Amino acid sequence: MLTPVAYALAVVLALFCVFIGVRFLMAPRAAAAGYGVPAKPDGDIAYLEIKGLRDLTFGILGLALIAFADAHAAGWYMLVVALAPLGDTLIVLRHGGAKAVAFGVHFATAVAVLVSAALLFAV
Repeated sequence: MLTPVAYALAVVLALFCVFIGVRFLMAPRAAAAGYGVPAKPDGDIAYLEIKGLRDLTFGILGLALIAFADAHAAGWYMLVVALAPLGDTLIVLRHGGAKAVAFGVHFATAVAVLVSAALLFAV
């Protein structure tokens, strides 16, 4: 029973990364507002697209590990990738974003990724 749950959560999180990445590439300003630190109207969207590419890459790599490696490799990936939403939490807080977004979105995501890692290690 634990194995399907572990893999399902990992797949959902990886697909979520793909979605966020594509959103930052296709609609960077709207995605930035959802991130918790809106983009400046006259700002360079290249940095938003970089975030999109980062998240898209994280998602695709996660899916590849889930498909082609064992649960422990995917667990290590999840453990390491949890640093991104933890860092995002700090970035939102440091730049005056809403605490609700920082903790309710980014920190909660980090916790979900860490739970995923723990489940994958337990498989």
